[in-house]
Amino acid sequence: MFKLLKTVFKAGDVTTKYPFKPYEVDEDFRGKPELNSDQCIVCAACTMTCPANALTMRTDPVTGDRTWSLFLGRCIFCGRCEEVCPTKAIRLTQDFELSVTNKQDLYQETTFATVTCQHCGQPFISYKELNYTIDLFKQTLDDPQLVKQKLEVLHTCPVCKRQGSLEKTANMESNMRMKLIDFKEPVRLNFKQMVEQREESAVQNSRVLAGGERR
Repeated sequence: MFKLLKTVFKAGDVTTKYPFKPYEVDEDFRGKPELNSDQCIVCAACTMTCPANALTMRTDPVTGDRTWSLFLGRCIFCGRCEEVCPTKAIRLTQDFELSVTNKQDLYQETTFATVTCQHCGQPFISYKELNYTIDLFKQTLDDPQLVKQKLEVLHTCPVCKRQGSLEKTANMESNMRMKLIDFKEPVRLNFKQMVEQREESAVQNSRVLAGGERR
């Protein structure tokens, strides 16, 4: 009996006093995702890679504002959002106490302003993502005139870009048709004669020996 008590006192406490004392987790523990809105460029990379669809992004058609949303009830804490974020705006914290009494408390949302297209006026990109792209161009391109041309393209939505490409293609096709009028009538090929010549050539080659002599 005394030997057992001695062993118990020597071992000490094997349990924690949680919740009366904070529970220490490992440094690599994957807990509640946390978004740094100042660092986020609203590129939607995290929402596209989330396997549980816990991260979503929607755009208000009236105001044009883009809302980033996280539903902790669907999060599986895989860490994919943290891996794909280009600006390290989202990370998994060590917070694991996520119990709530109201389901709506599991939703976290952040709203960002967007830029409208210079041609159609529709919102298509956030201000932060556009400024991020402009800064990258200024760092990589030394020609100010080239940067100015890029800025004009960046302020155009994908729909207007496709429409512009279609118009250029149509003009190019019309110009090509005008030039084709000057060409002469194409020569008609006699495929039957070509096949006969190929067969005759194959027969002659089969009569040639390895030394170059004919049979």
